[in-house]
Amino acid sequence: MLVEGHTAPSLELLDDQNRMVRLKDFHGRTVVLYFYPRADTPGCTTESCNFRDSLHNFRKLKVTVLGISPDTPADQAKFKKKFNLTFPLLCDTDRKIAETYGVLKEKNMYGKMVMGIERTTFIIGPYGKIAKIFPKVRVEGHIEEVLSALKASR
Repeated sequence: MLVEGHTAPSLELLDDQNRMVRLKDFHGRTVVLYFYPRADTPGCTTESCNFRDSLHNFRKLKVTVLGISPDTPADQAKFKKKFNLTFPLLCDTDRKIAETYGVLKEKNMYGKMVMGIERTTFIIGPYGKIAKIFPKVRVEGHIEEVLSALKASR
């Protein structure tokens, strides 16, 4: 189980443009990594659009935002274009990164237990340490929580 203060697990995934993205590529920068269950679903769309609408605030703080879900690069590209998302969406199609980060959980979907992504956000500091974990994210008010935590850590 990941805890604040520990080193974030490395990741290497394709993004929505079929480019390889590695967490180590952002060494020296703070990263907000948010896991969402599926592109172009109501909660995930709202969450992603909220990050998009507040991106200028993250950029002022010199923070990189990365979204991650089990969708394919094509599905992520379609989602990104449809909602004019302006940050990378990473593709964890085999859910290995979700499992490594501890966000692949058993969920109740219409009375049936299935494995799925629990909406979770990580703030990863400039040298790869987990600064903050937001488990079981509720979309409403989440951006404000993340920005507040980022400002408090300065």
